[in-house]
Amino acid sequence: MTPAPGPDREPAPAPGPCADSAEELYETAPCGFLSTAMDGTITKINGTLLRWLGRDRAGTVGRARFSDLLTTGGRLYHETHFAPLLSMRGEIGGIALQMRTATGDRLPVLVSAAVRYAADGTPALVHFTVFDAADRRTYEEELLRRRAAADEARDLAEAALREAEEARARSEADRSRLTDALAVLQQALLPAELPTVPGLDVASYYYTASPDRLGGDFYDLFALDARRWAFFLGDVTGKGPRAAAVTSLTRYTLRAAVFQESDPAGALTTLNAVLYDRYGADADPRHCTAVVGVVEPDPERGRATVRLASGGHPPPLLLRAAGPVGTADRAECVLMPGGMLAGALPDASFTPATATLGPGDTLLLYTDGLTEARLGPGRTDLYGEERLRDFLARQTSTAPEDLVAAVAALLEKLGDGVDDDTALLALGTPLSPE
Repeated sequence: MTPAPGPDREPAPAPGPCADSAEELYETAPCGFLSTAMDGTITKINGTLLRWLGRDRAGTVGRARFSDLLTTGGRLYHETHFAPLLSMRGEIGGIALQMRTATGDRLPVLVSAAVRYAADGTPALVHFTVFDAADRRTYEEELLRRRAAADEARDLAEAALREAEEARARSEADRSRLTDALAVLQQALLPAELPTVPGLDVASYYYTASPDRLGGDFYDLFALDARRWAFFLGDVTGKGPRAAAVTSLTRYTLRAAVFQESDPAGALTTLNAVLYDRYGADADPRHCTAVVGVVEPDPERGRATVRLASGGHPPPLLLRAAGPVGTADRAECVLMPGGMLAGALPDASFTPATATLGPGDTLLLYTDGLTEARLGPGRTDLYGEERLRDFLARQTSTAPEDLVAAVAALLEKLGDGVDDDTALLALGTPLSPE
């Protein structure tokens, strides 16, 4: 029987061979669907999402707003970033949020939304698609369990040569699948390629210390408008699937925050609120270090102005083309004292700074996998920021691509001494103005 129209349903389609199946597909889809009026009031919701949240249709349709389904941090993010971006763009996809169930539990989800317009061009409705992000986490945990099972089988098979060879073959096959899967997941947390920035040369590199562990390092570079470009680089605590989930949340939050704030310190403040709300009360809290910046190139003069803020991250290094090779004037730290970890405290403070790039100068951001590399026979001596600064000061070229290539070669040379991933992002002005 075709359900009767009501406030939570669109008018039933005309009788036909596909009418019931289309309605059933909507109600029982493997993802959540809902529609809202432009003020956020829910006008329609499918059975799948109602079941996930433990809510009833009568108490939801026409009575609740989309933001009412979110946690406190989710509502903050929705009001300050999600909703403004949706209004500006008309659609938004793949945003990590947390919904609150009727029992008070948190449901991690990925949300996409699109505005639907009336015939006169005015916004009429917003359609949302909601995916249960717990499935992805379960998949990652299953991959890790398979690797553990393969390792155990290999150890047990050492008693017999034949069993050892069979276990080794199984282990290699599982390891290959795991490595491939983790490599794909790791790349999903990074930009596929850096954009072309007028008046700037840019380069990046990601060094994976262990192919079978998901790292928490990240970076990004994107346009804010025709003149300004935003960038960030950071490192989430921990490794593995949970660190990857925090990295994804951090990247989406910073991207939205910089678009909204256009202020590096303000973006870090927003990130701190989101991370602390989500992880601050956990037995295993998660936080991150990060440098956020906005660069405004001046191609005619061959210069660029950079506004920065740091959240407990190692200071970027500024390489001066005019400084003599090998001298202290060649490389300098952009100090931002007082910046605190993002997500560690409810009211963290972040200190802004400004740097100016002259012709041929390059700003290099990096994570601490390199500076915490261990040297010497006993692996007790850290490479450190001072060695890195001296190494860069000795480079004959300050071009971003050359500097990143030199540091990448250094990481390979340090080999097993590097036990943590390292991300590099370099922004530089050309020697000759464009």
